[in-house]
Amino acid sequence: MKKTYPIEVDCANCANLMEDAAKKTEGVADAVVNFMTQKMIVEFEDGQDAKTVMKDVLKACKKVEPDCEIFM
Repeated sequence: MKKTYPIEVDCANCANLMEDAAKKTEGVADAVVNFMTQKMIVEFEDGQDAKTVMKDVLKACKKVEPDCEIFM
């Protein structure tokens, strides 16, 4: 299952760091962060609860970019 989330990130490098952090999160099959559109597309592994996984994605992203936001 894929879902798109609006995000708030300050620079393209930060968006890349967020993308890498999201991809490493358990339950995420793939993730793409687009700095220009301020959106994150997350593909979840089968059987994963999107809300639970996104809480972990947000935590991982905040570690690399403390002032980022993912609107869920």
